[in-house]
Amino acid sequence: MQEKDAAQLITDHEFLTLLQEAKLKKPEATLQLLHLFREDILNISRYIHLPKEDAISTITLEFLEFIQQRESRPKGEP
Repeated sequence: MQEKDAAQLITDHEFLTLLQEAKLKKPEATLQLLHLFREDILNISRYIHLPKEDAISTITLEFLEFIQQRESRPKGEP
């Protein structure tokens, strides 16, 4: 039996490059990250007690905010 949607695989280097470009607010990189995590977002949305569209929107918004967060380091670390 074939899988309905095979997960897209990328290397760690490609992922980190996409992440860095998304942090620089490059729309294509952001869209590619959303596409990579689309199935995960859809799966997780089933466990949130909201209408499906609202759950997907909420998860997507949190994901985008997480991407844009600056890296914070504990005090005393370089």
